[in-house]
Formats: sequence, structure tokens, C-alpha cells
Amino acid sequence: MKRLDLIDGLRGYFLVFMLINHLAFDGGYWLVEINHRQLAFVEDAQGFVFLSGLLVGMVYAGRMERKGFSAAADGIWSRAGDLYRQTLVLLAFAMTMIVLFPAAKLAWVDWMADLDWRNPFRAASAALLLFQPTYMDILPQYIVYMLAAPVLIRACLKGRGPEILIGSSLLWLAAQFAVQRPMTAALNTWLAGDTGHGLRVNFNLMAWQIVFVVGLVFGALTAMNRIDWSRVFRPDVTILPVAALSVCLFFLPFRFATAHDYMPLDVLGTFQSYENRSEFGLVYLLNFAAAASGIAWLLIAGPDHPSRRVRAFSRGLSGLISLPFLRLLGRHSLQVYVWHVVIVYLVRFVDIETPPFSQPLKTAVAFGCIALLALPALYRERKRLFGQLGPGTPPA
Repeated sequence: MKRLDLIDGLRGYFLVFMLINHLAFDGGYWLVEINHRQLAFVEDAQGFVFLSGLLVGMVYAGRMERKGFSAAADGIWSRAGDLYRQTLVLLAFAMTMIVLFPAAKLAWVDWMADLDWRNPFRAASAALLLFQPTYMDILPQYIVYMLAAPVLIRACLKGRGPEILIGSSLLWLAAQFAVQRPMTAALNTWLAGDTGHGLRVNFNLMAWQIVFVVGLVFGALTAMNRIDWSRVFRPDVTILPVAALSVCLFFLPFRFATAHDYMPLDVLGTFQSYENRSEFGLVYLLNFAAAASGIAWLLIAGPDHPSRRVRAFSRGLSGLISLPFLRLLGRHSLQVYVWHVVIVYLVRFVDIETPPFSQPLKTAVAFGCIALLALPALYRERKRLFGQLGPGTPPA
């Protein structure tokens, strides 16, 4: 598979499971229990952000080398502007639905709190990305990272990739000690007023940036041919996949215990201090590094490994992420992500306003929503898929 096809397939995979995990039915549904999240502290958002950074580095480092800083920066910042406008559209959609259908406020109260057109101060906070409704919180952090991306890519072109990784690691470490807390606490108090709701940000930008930045640096170095991944991930050197598998297996019982409330209380308190998802704690960092390196080894070195089982597993993984549907979603991942938020909110509203769904109906709705994910991607590729418009045919 081509390198970009591989990335697109993985992004499509993460988008599908984001949708599955985000669909909220009264009483839950069984499909949400069947995914990788149940086996490790590795979630779709991490993969999505990392691959987005990787792709930004790969695409725009080459453009910056060929056309200069301004050409690449304009492209990246234009994309950030598009994402910001799409975020505003999402916010406007949700707030308008609340005005038109008062029941939507009850359905989404846990996700939106008091965000409403009739609350201008809160709406302004949301427009400034300081008050982020649930599932609309990946886009703001991605926008911020995109604003910084051109400077980071230029530094990579000048050979300062190691310094960027060191700085990113230190910023992540600072977030683990909550050095930003005095500033965010003051901002939260000012925004909250008498409502009790102030700053609402699910992802700590200082912590989660490490996922995007590492991907961006690796992508830029790949574009400049400064990394030969076939020499990093070799079939005759298995220490890396063995270490990755060992880390994942070590955390497997912890994942099972925390998911089903089996963890002893005297262990749980200590473990949770390292397992903060919003802060991308050490548990998530280790699991993601292990899973990412293990998957990369399987895809790059696995096909040439002497073991027939390893080769078969590698072929199965490659076959999964080469599915045309997943690659289609991945090619338009950010637009599909925006559309997935609309789907999730609408399904929640319908679920609240109708009699309880049976498990088979919930499953059918989930699969229907997965199919609907492709709509923005199909629209964006309509000319390639359905041919050019004939003469005299009005444009879509």
C-alpha cells in the first residue's frame, strides 16, 4: 500500500470507532464494548491527532522545501481557518436546535451545559474556543496545533527536530505537574460568573500537543528522507515489537479492572494519578507509544518476518486498513469528523424523544450511522467518483 493510503486507512478506522464510541443510547449498547479501547489505554482520539500531525509534516515539509515558508504556512493557516469556521457552524447548529426544539436542551445538557443563543456571554466563550461542548473539543486543539505547525516544520527543515521533541516532552511534563493551573483557574472563575460553568476544555493542550508534535516531526523527517523506516522497523530485529507487546500486556489487566470496577481501592488511587485522560497521563503515553510502534513494525517489517503467523497477522492488518471505505473517510477526515458530531447529537436527541430502542435496533442505527459517515467524503469526491458534469448540466 502507498504510504498515504495507509495513513488514510488508519484515520478512517479511527473515525469509525470514534462514532461507535460516541453514539449515546439510553441504557448503552453492546457494539461499543467490541473495540481496541477495551484492551488497552489507547483511544481513537490519540491515533487521529497523531496521524493528522504526521500527515501535516509529510505534506507541508515538502511544500516548504520547494516553495518556501509562506506557501506552506498559508496552506496550513488556511486549513486552520476552515476548521474554525466549521467549528462555528457546529456550535450554531447545536444552539439553533435548542431554540427550535426545547427538548434538545435536555438531551444535550451534559454535553453543552448552558450554551445557548440566549446566553451571549457563553456563546462568545464558545466562539473563542474557551467553552467546548462534548465531541466538539478535538477541533479546537487541532486548530491551535495547526497555527504553530509552520514554525515547527521550518525548525525541522533546519535540523532542529530533536530540540522540538525535547521541548514537546518538557511541555508535556509541565502539564503533568499542572503548572498551568493558576492561570486556568483564574480564567475559569472569571468566565463562570454566577453560573458555575466557566472554562470547559476536555483536552489539556500542553499535554496532548506531544501526540501531534511527535507525528509532525516524524512526518517532516520522512518527507525530507532523513528517516528510512525500513531500517528502523526490521523483520530481523524484534526487540521493538516484543517491548511494545509487553507494555500492552502489562496494562491489559489494569484496563480490564478499571473498566469493570475490579481495581482494589488502595491500588486505584495511585493508578488514577497516572491515568488522567484529559492530561494525557503517563499510562496513556506509554500505551500509545507501545501500540503505535507495534503497529508500525507489523505494517513495515511484518510482511517479511520468518514467522507465518506474524506475516498472516500483518496481511490481515494491512487488509483492514486498505478497505476502500476506510480510505475514503480518511482522505476527508476532518470534514467527516465534523459530520460525525452532527450524527452523534441527532441520534442522542432522537433516542431521548422516542421509546427505548431494543439492542438490535441500536445496532442497526449504529451501522446506518457508520454508512452515513461517508456522505461528506462522497460529496467532496463526487467528480472523481461519478465523472465530470456534462455540458449544460448545472454544477452541484
